[in-house]
Amino acid sequence: MFPVPVARLLPNTAAYESQPMVKPTGFREYDARWLFEKEINLMGVQALGIGIGTLVHRLGVRPDIVVGHDFRGYSAAIKYALIAGLMASGMRVKDIGLALSPMAYFGQFALDCPCVAMVTASHNDNGWTGVKMGANRPMTFGPEEMGALRDIVLGGEGEMREGGAYQFISGFAETYIADLLKDRRITRPLKVVAACGNGTAGAFAPQMLERLGVEVIPLDAELDHTFPRYNPNPEDLKMLHAIADKVRETGADVGLGFDGDGDRCGVVDNEGEEIFADKIGVMLARDLGRLHPGARFVVDVKSTVLFATDPVLQGLGVQTDYWKTGHSYIKRRVKELGALAGFEKSGHFFFNTPVGRGYDDGLLTAIAVLEMLDRNPVRSMADLYRAVPRTWGSPTMSAKCADEIKYGVVDDAIARFKAMAAAGEGADGHGIRDLNLVNGVRCTMTDGTWGLVRASSNKPEIVVVVESPVSDARKHEMFRLVDGILRLRPEVGDYNQTL
Repeated sequence: MFPVPVARLLPNTAAYESQPMVKPTGFREYDARWLFEKEINLMGVQALGIGIGTLVHRLGVRPDIVVGHDFRGYSAAIKYALIAGLMASGMRVKDIGLALSPMAYFGQFALDCPCVAMVTASHNDNGWTGVKMGANRPMTFGPEEMGALRDIVLGGEGEMREGGAYQFISGFAETYIADLLKDRRITRPLKVVAACGNGTAGAFAPQMLERLGVEVIPLDAELDHTFPRYNPNPEDLKMLHAIADKVRETGADVGLGFDGDGDRCGVVDNEGEEIFADKIGVMLARDLGRLHPGARFVVDVKSTVLFATDPVLQGLGVQTDYWKTGHSYIKRRVKELGALAGFEKSGHFFFNTPVGRGYDDGLLTAIAVLEMLDRNPVRSMADLYRAVPRTWGSPTMSAKCADEIKYGVVDDAIARFKAMAAAGEGADGHGIRDLNLVNGVRCTMTDGTWGLVRASSNKPEIVVVVESPVSDARKHEMFRLVDGILRLRPEVGDYNQTL
């Protein structure tokens, strides 16, 4: 019997080297994230692997699993500890080595494996680790599976089984890139900044784009897990500003920014304008909607109101469903509804048949953006952006708040907004028109201005987004209303970025 994990141990002790440590809060809504050595140790990772294998067998899924890791200095060690646990629980492992998350998801199809476990902390600061996992391609675990996995691991319920096996798949990155490029070629001369934030995408994205037929200007493509300039996060304004500067310096047609594990993509236009990912989603929905009239899309609750109000999308008969934020939620919803694609404000884009296989892939998103430009040979990226109706939106803002209390803070905000709506109260002369409670609370005022409060699924933070179709002033007014409600709880800290 493998030892039952504990939540806390002191490093460099005999206990640390002989007992599994797994902090319970690392089990998030749709993946797992821990500070390595402080919240999980290698034996804890091994217990996690046993837990994954146990859950897969309980679900009745064939025990074949693709495993990969990002480039952080400790990720390979974590992956091999995870593999040890997976094999001990009877899983047959196919190791694709250094990889992007979408490369691992692709492996589920190319290597005929129902299951996946990708060791990555995405864009989280150096020191973090995590696992994105699933047992039903192309979907990843949601809250139900993550809850079951947590109970198995923390309860010491992992079951050892015979039949575990290991195979290393050599050269799999080339298989993945060749599949992306199949029947795809950009014919319009394009100069593209490819920003990787020193994340794993630097090993793959620039070469893929060159083979697609565009001129590539690499930016921070050297792998460095200390992230010396900024976190590889296409929602981070520091990354977007760096891309914008490079676009203006080089006269590029577009700037593309990839996150730490390559499943997200951000865009800057040829004039150096930073375009939030939800607006890119509107532009892609317009482009794909013309090819597939009446198409259905799924977007997360952080996304712009334009998916519901844009005249072009309405004219194309496009339908849009606003759903929970999170790659697992959107993937699942896209599959359930048979949607053509799903878009998240964070830059996770999910292209379904015939464009993709339903999982989030930043490199495929880059291809979709470039194909949109290729189909509009006389229009620049800035021209396409200007054609979208103007709204005034915020970046995704995150206020520090401990994992143990963040959901309670959001519950308090929901209660406050409900009380305001019931009493007919509003702010700045505008009442509340609608409360969307699918994920936290999205409060829409009578003039269409809205604000969102939700708990981050992978960090100790409260997420806030505001947008107004009316004016920048109304955007700021909405932020003051939302922030004022949050400040009723002194545990809520400062924002990572503001308006």
